[in-house]
Amino acid sequence: MAQLARLRPTDEQIEQYRSELGAVLEHVSRLAELPLDDVEPQSHPTDIANRLADDNPGESLPVVQLRSIAPDMEQDFIAIPKVLEEGP
Repeated sequence: MAQLARLRPTDEQIEQYRSELGAVLEHVSRLAELPLDDVEPQSHPTDIANRLADDNPGESLPVVQLRSIAPDMEQDFIAIPKVLEEGP
């Protein structure tokens, strides 16, 4: 794995990683032995709801400040590269 990631670990690091990887693989093998036939699949381990903050409009940046930080401007608007192709 280190070679694929183009890492050059020391011999001590290799032994440390070998031990850690062995522990992870042992844990995974123990998980594979659990009786999970009656367990419903879940997309998330806990029940969560969207925790979105209220969308309250605030003050806009002054155009002068916006011009100083925007990569490109067209009149008083930020110009961005086109991301969609022309359709039929």
